[in-house]
Formats: sequence, C-alpha cells, structure tokens
Amino acid sequence: MKASRQLRLSSRRAKLAALAALVAALVSLVSLTGSWSLVDLRAYDYLSILGRPNLPEDGPVIVAIDEPSMAEIGSQWPWPRALHARLIQSLRAAGARAVALDVIFAEPAAAPENDRALAEVLGPDVVLAGDETLIRTPQAEQFVRTEPLPVFLERGAKVGVASVTLSGDGILRQIPSYSDGFATTIASVAGADLARPPGRALMQTFGPARTYPTVSYYQALDPEAFLPEGTFRDRIVIVGLSLQNAPSIAGGGIDAFATSDTVFSRGRVAGAEIHATIYDNLVHRLFVEQAGVTVAIAAIILATLAASLAVLRSTSWKTLGYGALALASIFLASYALMRLGHVFVSPLAPALAFVGVAVGQAGLDYAEERRRRREITRAFSQYLSPALVERLASDPSQLKLGGERRTLTVLFCDVRGFTTISEDMKDDPEGLTTLINRLLTPLSEAVLNRRGTIDKYIGDCLMAFWNAPLDDPDHAVQAARDMLAALAKLNAELEAEAKAAGRPPKTLRIGIGINTGECVVGNMGSARRFDYSALGDAVNLASRLEGASKNYGVPLLLGERTAALAASEFPVAELDRITVKGRSAVSPVFTVVEGASEAELARHRTYLARKYDGDLPADNDLLDELKSALPPLRRYYEREREKFRAG
Repeated sequence: MKASRQLRLSSRRAKLAALAALVAALVSLVSLTGSWSLVDLRAYDYLSILGRPNLPEDGPVIVAIDEPSMAEIGSQWPWPRALHARLIQSLRAAGARAVALDVIFAEPAAAPENDRALAEVLGPDVVLAGDETLIRTPQAEQFVRTEPLPVFLERGAKVGVASVTLSGDGILRQIPSYSDGFATTIASVAGADLARPPGRALMQTFGPARTYPTVSYYQALDPEAFLPEGTFRDRIVIVGLSLQNAPSIAGGGIDAFATSDTVFSRGRVAGAEIHATIYDNLVHRLFVEQAGVTVAIAAIILATLAASLAVLRSTSWKTLGYGALALASIFLASYALMRLGHVFVSPLAPALAFVGVAVGQAGLDYAEERRRRREITRAFSQYLSPALVERLASDPSQLKLGGERRTLTVLFCDVRGFTTISEDMKDDPEGLTTLINRLLTPLSEAVLNRRGTIDKYIGDCLMAFWNAPLDDPDHAVQAARDMLAALAKLNAELEAEAKAAGRPPKTLRIGIGINTGECVVGNMGSARRFDYSALGDAVNLASRLEGASKNYGVPLLLGERTAALAASEFPVAELDRITVKGRSAVSPVFTVVEGASEAELARHRTYLARKYDGDLPADNDLLDELKSALPPLRRYYEREREKFRAG
C-alpha cells in the first residue's frame, strides 16, 4: 500500500513538473508579444499611482500659454517673438534660475525685428525646444532633426529635444533617452545633478494636469502686479501651451498627452508639465526601470515553482485561499520592488503562470477524481444496483464505514446438483466456468435490478441483502421471483443448444432462502483486505433456508418475518415448522405460491393445522386435492405423503 502511494505521488509530481514547464514556456512566449507589453504597462499605470511620491518642493514652475493669456494679450497664437523676449526679461528680473521655452522657433518670423528682439535677450540660462521626427518611406527610414534658428543659438541659448515617445496605446510613460533631451538640457543649464536613465525608464507622475504650480503667461509678464513675491526666485520656469478647452482624451488637445494618471483623471497633461515631470524624475532619481526579458522570465519561473509547491500534494478549497494569498504576494512584491528598488517587474505574467499551474493541476486532479469515481462506480456496480451506486457517489456520507446494526433481508441462492454437473464437465473446465457465468449473470442482474447489494459469490452460491448500505424498501422476494424466471429462460436456451448439438440437455436448478432480521453490516475483514458484508443469526438462518428448500420440493423458502412483509404483495403459504442446524428455536418456513387464490391458500392452511394437530392419516385424500389445486406445491405434497407413510 505504501509503495502504491509512493508511486502515485511520483506520478503526480512528474505530471506537475511537466505542467509547470509547459505553463512557464507558454506564458513566457506570450509575455514577449507587443500586445502583452501594453497590458504590463497598464498594470504599471495602476501600481504607479498608488502611494506615489509627493511633488518636489523645488520643482519647476509652469508658465501656461492659456486662454486667459490669449484674452489679455489680445492676439492669436503664435504670438510675436518680441513678446517672448519680454517674458524672458521679466522672469530674469524675478530671479528665475533658468527659462525653458517649449516652443520651436525653426522658421524666421514675418517681421525680422521680432527675431532680433528675441535673439538679444537669449543667453546660457535659456533653453529652446528642438524636435526629432522619424520619417518612414517605402525606401528608407530617416530621422529629421529640427532646431531653432542659428541666430538664437549664437547668443548661447541651449537646445533640448522636446520629442517624446508614446506607448502603443497612446499613453506617455517612457522617459526620452536623448542625451540632449529637453529636461536633461534644463538640468544642465540649471546646474542640477541628474541621473542618466536606462533605455527602458518609466516616468512616475505626481498627479493630474496642473499638479505643478502654474501661472498664466500674462501674469508672468508682470509678476509684481499679478503674483506673490518670490514666485520665480531661484526656480526653473518652463513655458508652454496649456489650453483647457480640450483637456480630455476624446477631445484631444494641442501639445497635451495622456499619462499613467489618465487612468483615473481621464484628462491630458500639457507638454510643459510633462517636461517638468521628466525633469524631477531625473533630478530626484524617481524614474522606474522596466525589467528586462531575463528578469521577467525568471519571475514567471518562480511563480510556477510557487504554484507547484502549493498544489504538490493535492488541490482543494484551501487551494483557493493559498492562490489568493500568492497572487496578493506577487502584486505586493511587484509594488514593493517598484517603490523601493525603482524596478518594475510586471506582476501579470507571474500571476498568470501561478493561476495556470494551479488551475491546470486542479483540472488534472478533477479529471483524476472523476476517473477514480468512474472506476469505483464500475466496481461497486458489480455488487450494488446502479441507482444505489449513484446515490452513494453523490453522497458518500450515507456509507458508514465499520459495522452498524440494521434490519436486513438476506438472500442465499445455490445451484442444485452442482457437484454432479462439475463431474460431468471435468474434462471441460472452461465450459463449466462459462456455464456458471451464464447462470450467475442473470441471477445477479435480478438482484441489482431490485436494488439489492451482492455480498459475495461462493463458488456456485450467491449471497445478497437489502436495506444496506442505504435505506431501501424490501424487494428480495420479487428479486427471487425474477431469478427463477431468468433460470427458466436460461434452461430453455440450454435445451435448444443441446438439441442443436445433438447431446442431452443440462437442466439447471437453484434453491433460494430468504430471511429478515437484525444484522451487523459494514466493512468486515483485516486491515489489509476487507469486504462490505453482513453478519448475524438472520444471515445464518437465510443460508439454512436455502439448503432446506430442496427437502420441501420448492425452489424458494422464506423466513417468518420475510413472509409477513411479503404477504401483502404475494400469495405466501407456510410449509412447516423446523429446527435448522445450529439453532434450537423452531422456525416456520414459507414459500410463494404463484397463481394461488385466497380460497386455495385457506385450504392449505387447514391442511397445516390438521398436520400440526396430528389429525391426518397417511392415505388421506386432502393431499391429492391440494396437489391439483396448487400445482407449484405438487412436489411438496408428494413428499408430505412419503413422510406420512414412512412415519
């Protein structure tokens, strides 16, 4: 038993290892697809806004080219460059450390004096925006770099590439990798020490649009009149479009982008504020590095190993709890690594791998359980009726292990003259086996069809009982009648076969004893092997009744309690009062008289009463009358006459 258990455990482990390897490989392949990478990035969106860092106190100030400014200035965009020159002078006077204009001045102005005015105020503390664009044609791919007019750079102004890269779903998450990016150049001009991001750096946001301190352009032109003192002192100022008339995703907008925060705010963030966010991510080292393929696959493998350990021995309802805890741990670990280590390892692929192994093994266990249940059902179906097997399979609690006291109806059936048949067929053991199987098969079906439990086969003898393991009405007598009918059918078949083969037929006869009484029923045997069986005096009496049936010339004998239960459905007649071997008590015995009327049974009862009183001569005519009236008891009456004559 222990070896068998070890074998099953080894087989389970081998299948689990194969499942884990398959799941790890499939999830790893799926995680490398472009569509899955977008799912990972969406997971980053949700995790990154939980417990995100506070906005740095010394971060940039945004000067917004917005609707109020357009109304105050009274001019449509683009504004004269001389106005930008005035803004730069005003910001310098207010103490700004660096001024960055997120506006590209790549073409000469219509009025040259505007370009000259702007050029005169530019210097090393000013950053102007440039752009890089990838142009794809059927022949080639080409990067086109757009920079401000040379006249603006001659005065020492710096150029920063303001281009950004959007993810496949149109959301801005990635920090540009340009060595002269807009935010990088601002930091250089401001003298800030910044960290160089890796190629897969993700930006952390600080909130929705207008999270950064923002003032209108017209206010920055005259800060003394419109703004608190010190608004720009020693601060970095980023100037750019920040229009509010199209802030939503659906509406679009000029120089506005969806970020990780858009998942909740549903609004876009102005480009100037995006550059401020990138600047703070670089200066304060807040960016998050997206883990590479090696780390991602390692996380998937670890998840499959964890799932394998969780379902190593079995799967049950507890597996749901373990699985929920494991999934929570995977997401918590991903979040902790992002917050503390600034590395993002997506929890989705490991979570999918864990679920794949756990659910896959649960499915295998369920299939194995179903297979075992079918095997058990098939095995029990040899002894129990299909209806009882189904009831036990659906509610195993109804089957009590060990012994319990129950009222059973026990049936024994034996083949008459089996020794003679065996001797006649001693040279054909296979034929003898076939013959017995042809007999026991319909007899067993008669028991099972009446929802009986077959206890055992003892050579040519069959033992069965009713009312265990489940409560069930008594159908033993009807089963016996079905057995006798099946025997008659089989004998007709054997006679036809013998006639066709030109040999004498073998007529089979059986004796059946049925008794009802208190028994102990349950698993009987040793610790290594046991059977579901019944013990008790009622069982012994049923066996004795089967043996005594041949003495009365009838194929069926019933005990007193069985006869009382069957009398309401069948014509039952008492035959005698006997003392069977092994019992001292006198036991009335009965049989079923097919087709007998109540009047005929009454005459039989009169005969028995006179018999018990000793008031019958050996040559009386009543036996002849009863033999004619009750043909099923003909042999019984003949034997009765022989007893009288011998006595």
